[in-house]
Amino acid sequence: MLLASACAAGPQVTGAPTPPTTTQETSAPASKPAQTGNVMMSGNIKQVASMPRTAPLNGEDDINTDLAFQGDYAYVGNFGGFTVYDISEPAKPEIVSQVSCPAQQNDVTVYQNLLILSIDEPRGGPECDSKDGPRAWEGLRIFDITDKKSPQYVGAVKTECGSHTHTMVPNGESLYVYVSSPGPEPESETCPPPHELIQIVEVPLKAPQSAKIVAKPDIFPERQHSDLASGCHDITAYPEKKLAAAACFGDGVLLDISDPVSPKVLQQLTDTENFQIWHSATFNNDGTKVVFSDELGGGGQATCDRNTPPTKGANAVYDLVGGKLERRGYFKIPREQQENENCVAHNGSLIPVPDKDIMVQSWYQGGVSVWDFTDSSSPKEIGFFERGPHPEPAIAGSWSAYYYNGYIYSSDIMEGLDVLEINDPLTDPAKKVKMDDFNVQTQKSY
Repeated sequence: MLLASACAAGPQVTGAPTPPTTTQETSAPASKPAQTGNVMMSGNIKQVASMPRTAPLNGEDDINTDLAFQGDYAYVGNFGGFTVYDISEPAKPEIVSQVSCPAQQNDVTVYQNLLILSIDEPRGGPECDSKDGPRAWEGLRIFDITDKKSPQYVGAVKTECGSHTHTMVPNGESLYVYVSSPGPEPESETCPPPHELIQIVEVPLKAPQSAKIVAKPDIFPERQHSDLASGCHDITAYPEKKLAAAACFGDGVLLDISDPVSPKVLQQLTDTENFQIWHSATFNNDGTKVVFSDELGGGGQATCDRNTPPTKGANAVYDLVGGKLERRGYFKIPREQQENENCVAHNGSLIPVPDKDIMVQSWYQGGVSVWDFTDSSSPKEIGFFERGPHPEPAIAGSWSAYYYNGYIYSSDIMEGLDVLEINDPLTDPAKKVKMDDFNVQTQKSY
């Protein structure tokens, strides 16, 4: 999340591949984690590649953010723009192109020939080179990625309070995009109060330049309880189940999205004792559970320590019973982190194991955790990968960790793209599942 206070006619595109760093160490037994330099991992996980950030996306403020996948390509967001990787050989990723398009967040999704970025920072305009002029624009930027070597900017949509994250809901010839954003900011031109809403953008697939806001539903039957922000942080849609789960800072909300332009509230959850920031949501494959995460401290604090209760900065597992969510248990990584390591539950995805509920998840400097919540009341970790503390005080670690076609891909804020392989009897069936594309906030059954 990082709760924090160029794309025009032609974004700057570069494409100089950088050879990956590979590691081929033999995994140690799970009871004795393997350690190489400042990297430690459980015996069932192996780091197979590491791609550092490279120019023009390796400046001090150019931190890596979210991930999306399509075919043999991975797309990595960055505060400076985004990178397209060829991952046809996961142990040898290659940079196809890098687009310089600076803005906070730049969370990324892909659908067919389109790539969408979330812009959560007032800019001088919608174009990538909009450095000058009053900062009065934020929202979504849209690119055509037909040519992976040369993505082209095609348009943008200004949204209230920008876009911190966004969620795609395909529907025929239109792509609906749910925009989540924090607010309000009373003195801001782009984020006036009140802000008890989400925004829905329609992107015509044949004319993406004509994208526009088509609805602003108020999905809060009762006012939220967060002192930090209103609106939503993250929405996960499961179109096949006609459901969505929204993490909305002070609340969790279960939605009926049978009509994608008019989502209906089924249930609103509040937990002021254990949750500070309802950050994200993940359904299990059957759509019978939802994992909500709490990003205590907004991503910048050390909350994985003995001084923080195990129910804070953690994941809450809810079972969907009779159409209502009921909390069953909590999960937090069992390894204590140092006081200078920002660590809290962050972005993750299911590992597609039939008849099991297993997830991989990023924890900033807590690294990458693989955990099993098949038993909702007693979730447990089954594997992990992490680096030691960043050498300088900084927000660092894994922003997003997702499983895609046999491998775990971790977008590390400072270190770049890590590729991990897990070999474990519990997760091995996932290797038979092949996905054509993957956007974590738009779930599909496997």
